[in-house]
Amino acid sequence: MTKRPTWDEYFLNIAKLVATRSTCLRRNVGAVVVKNKQILATGYNGAPSGITHCSATGCMREKMKIPSGERHELCRALHAEQNAFLQAARHGVGLDGSSLYITTQPCSICAKMIVNVGVKKIIFEGPYPDEFALGFLSEAGVEVERVGAST
Repeated sequence: MTKRPTWDEYFLNIAKLVATRSTCLRRNVGAVVVKNKQILATGYNGAPSGITHCSATGCMREKMKIPSGERHELCRALHAEQNAFLQAARHGVGLDGSSLYITTQPCSICAKMIVNVGVKKIIFEGPYPDEFALGFLSEAGVEVERVGAST
């Protein structure tokens, strides 16, 4: 009999599957918003609906040699968390008191959104070069847990 995954493993594995839909050339990120062990919304990083994907246009940030974690405004894509929050809003789903499972640590822009939509806990696996985001989440009382082999 195979080992049954914990709830955190289960939802993080779903986030990894969601990340496979990413259209970003630099990093594939998936997010799953959960409340009471029920999935409320998912999102992956990529260009907005109806906009040409970076796979067709190329990565402007790469061409300009912009390091990861800097100059977010020069990216065609929305982050996975942003897409999950927008999906929830589009369908009238409240996220207050939810948990966010994400394959990569949120950036500072997403951290601000996480606080305002009412996410209470974040479980993530991979690092992201934005220490301000972690401090911001801590100050706001959002529980943050990094899991996986790279902890």
